Amino acid sequence: MYDYDLLVVGSANADLVIGVERRPDAGETVLGSDLAVHPGGKGANQAVAAARLGARTALLARVGDDGHGRLLLDSQRAAGVDTAGVLTGGAPTGVALITVDPSGDNSIVVSPGANGRLTPADVRAAASLFHASRVVSTQLEIPLETVGEVVRSLAPGSRFVLNPSPPQPLSAEVLAACDPLIVNEHEAKVILGDAGAVGDEPEDWARRLLAKGPRSVVVTLGGEGALVASAEGVARVPSVTVHAVDTTGAGDAFTAALAWRLGAGESLAEAAAYAARVGAATVTKEGAQVSFPTAEEVAAL
Repeated sequence: MYDYDLLVVGSANADLVIGVERRPDAGETVLGSDLAVHPGGKGANQAVAAARLGARTALLARVGDDGHGRLLLDSQRAAGVDTAGVLTGGAPTGVALITVDPSGDNSIVVSPGANGRLTPADVRAAASLFHASRVVSTQLEIPLETVGEVVRSLAPGSRFVLNPSPPQPLSAEVLAACDPLIVNEHEAKVILGDAGAVGDEPEDWARRLLAKGPRSVVVTLGGEGALVASAEGVARVPSVTVHAVDTTGAGDAFTAALAWRLGAGESLAEAAAYAARVGAATVTKEGAQVSFPTAEEVAAL
């Protein structure tokens, strides 16, 4: 028996959010709304999203010994996440500077802070968490060498889910462990390398990504849902139509929901269909973690 449905290894940031009528061009200053501070970071977001849906969730991350770090820990505990794996100190808590326009689209700049100090040694020291977890999920807001150590630390029979954001080239070792690799259009093209030769269809991206070694691939398509690909073939998964208010955290909620449902035994297409509904519910509210739905809210969508 596993103690956790999902172990998330990744980043924890304070999201500093300002609403703008339009995002500034180079050298331009625009006025925005009052500053809002939310707990965020792709790792922390995934953990809260999964726990809110009902998954038994643990987080392995690093925060600073500061107010932002305490905000993040409070948010994790309030959602029911086990924070025994959250380390403190080494640098200030990571910060994401986010502007959101009236359509709900966002632009983000991240200062990694303590996330950059989450080391392979920290992963090795958390071996008990890996052996207790059915699925392990991570992202690329922590060092690549740490992600590699996560792959080497997986327990026999556990499943590895990677959202390579922000995108970087990945080693064959990491790619081979992904089941699935979850990407949007931008991430797919960075990992594939020669963007000009990728083609316009998500099916093309998915097939070329599969050829690089992952056991399965999911391409997120925003309001159009997602596409799933594996040795069994390629299929589109629809979403539901909603009014988008803020897309911050939607990809993290999608990844968390998908990882949890895969661990519960659903097929890739079934898990992606559920995750698309979770992502849709997320964009109807402002903020990241505060917008993540419960299972009941997803069912009512």
